[in-house]
Amino acid sequence: MVQKLAEVPLDFSPGTAWNYSVSTDVLGYLIGKISGIPFDEYLRTHIFDPLDMPDTDFHVHAGKESRFAACYASGVLGPPSPQPGPPKMLLLDNPEKSMYLQPPTMFSGGGGLVSTASDYLRFCRMLLNGGTMDGTQILSPKTIELMTLNHLPDGKDLPALSRSLFSEATYNGIGFGLGFSVVLDPAQTLVPGSAGNYSWGGAASTYFWIDPREELIGIFMTQLLPSSTYPIRRELATLVYSAFTESNRM
Repeated sequence: MVQKLAEVPLDFSPGTAWNYSVSTDVLGYLIGKISGIPFDEYLRTHIFDPLDMPDTDFHVHAGKESRFAACYASGVLGPPSPQPGPPKMLLLDNPEKSMYLQPPTMFSGGGGLVSTASDYLRFCRMLLNGGTMDGTQILSPKTIELMTLNHLPDGKDLPALSRSLFSEATYNGIGFGLGFSVVLDPAQTLVPGSAGNYSWGGAASTYFWIDPREELIGIFMTQLLPSSTYPIRRELATLVYSAFTESNRM
């Protein structure tokens, strides 16, 4: 894939726009090349095992199949229903026959892991704790600080520079760091939260966010494609912050 990608012209000159792309897949490829270790093995030995994330990998391990959830697609992805009412849910990935029951042939840096909420919480706790979890350091605090700054030119937000037509790029007041969206101005997002929140969502409507100011982690695991089916992420954040009775002021 990377060899073919190298033959494709750039969409635009670097620094002039932003697009949702396969850049993170390329980074995964480079990690494998530079380290000399297959990318899946690198993640396992340097992140998953040290953080005690036993259920996270590129496929569901034998004996864990019964815990694997089905994935559904909203009827908006299929032919229109003649019956009135909400879109019909279509079974997109049957957990008994899923391709995730076998190791893939391509280990993507941009997606494809299976995991659990508890495993992902440990990963997020490491980020919130400055790169360390239970005495194991994965990243430097300064690395996380750099990752969660807005790297878009001139401090602009995603709608100002994005050439994407996907749900993550519709929010005003949100920039982009190194792998995360970053809240620049909560007032422009029209969602309660804090400046400096960083987050991202998955294709099946999953979502996580980390609020360093409030020492808060939010993880939402679901299984519905596409992620634009329902604005659950905005509503979830609104419900969480509306439940606050105290706030860490800065």
